[in-house]
Amino acid sequence: MKRMMETKQKYDEIPIPQELSKRVMLEIENANIKYQQQCKKARRLSIMKKGVTSVAAAIMVLAVGVNTSESFAKEMIDIPVIGTIANVLTFRSYEEKKENFDITVEIPSIELISEDLKELEKETNKDIYTFCEQYVEQAKKRMYEYKQAFLETGGTEKEWNERSIMIKVWYEVKSQTDQYLSLMITGAESWASAYSEIKYYNFDKKAGKWITLRDVLGDDYMQIAEQSIQKQIEQRENETGMQYWYEDSEGINENTKFYMNKAGNPVIVFEKYEIAPGAAGQQEFQIER
Repeated sequence: MKRMMETKQKYDEIPIPQELSKRVMLEIENANIKYQQQCKKARRLSIMKKGVTSVAAAIMVLAVGVNTSESFAKEMIDIPVIGTIANVLTFRSYEEKKENFDITVEIPSIELISEDLKELEKETNKDIYTFCEQYVEQAKKRMYEYKQAFLETGGTEKEWNERSIMIKVWYEVKSQTDQYLSLMITGAESWASAYSEIKYYNFDKKAGKWITLRDVLGDDYMQIAEQSIQKQIEQRENETGMQYWYEDSEGINENTKFYMNKAGNPVIVFEKYEIAPGAAGQQEFQIER
C-alpha cells in the first residue's frame, strides 16, 4: 500500500502545463456550463457547495488524464517535464524449503516512467535479477560444500539435520526523494557463521541516470569522502573507545558502496569487520555536501 501511495504521489506531482490544448479547455468549459445549469436550480448555499465540487472534479479529471492516459497526454502542448519518475516493484518472490534449510527470495524491478529510458530500465532489471539469482545459487553451493566438510570432519547426518540454515535475498528502498532513488539489495545466509552481500543502486531522477560518488561529490570525491570519514572515525573512537582500522582498508574508490539519504547526501557503507570489530556492525558515514 505504501508503494502504491508513493507512486500516486509522484504521478500527482507531475506539473500540468499552463497552456492547455483546445480539447482540455473544451472539457473544462463543458463542466462549467453544467455547473451553471445546476446552480440555477439550487439555493444559494447549494450553489456554493456544488461550485467547489464541480471545479474540483474538473481539475481531478484533467490531472488524471494528463498523468495516466498516453493519448490524452499527447493532446497537451508539447512542454518538457523536468525529472523522471522511478518506481520500485516486486518482480518475483518465492520460498523454497528443502531438507533443513529455507530459501526466501524477493527480487525487485525498477520502473522508469520515460520511453527514453526503457533500455536503461531493461539493463538494470537484468542486472538486479542476475545478482539475486546468482547469489542464491552460490549460497546453495557454499552450503553443500560446508555440509561435506562438516561430515568429513566427524559430523553426522543427524547433527547436520538439527541445524537451521537460512538463505535470504530481499530489498529495501533506502530513500526516494524528488531527485534521488536509492535501492539496496541484500543476500544473506547463516549456518555456522553469517555471510552476506549487499548491492546499491542510486538513480538521479533529474539527470535520468544511475550515479556514482564522482557524480555526487565531483572529481575530488575520494579526498572529500576520506577527510569526512577520518573525522567521523576519530569522533567515534573518542566516544566509544573502539578501535578502527580504516587505513588498512581499500579506502574510497569508484566501487565504494553508498546510498543517497533523504537529505540528499551520500552515505558510504562499510560491511561488518571491514574497518571495525564485528561488534560494531556495519559502518555508515554520511558525507555532507
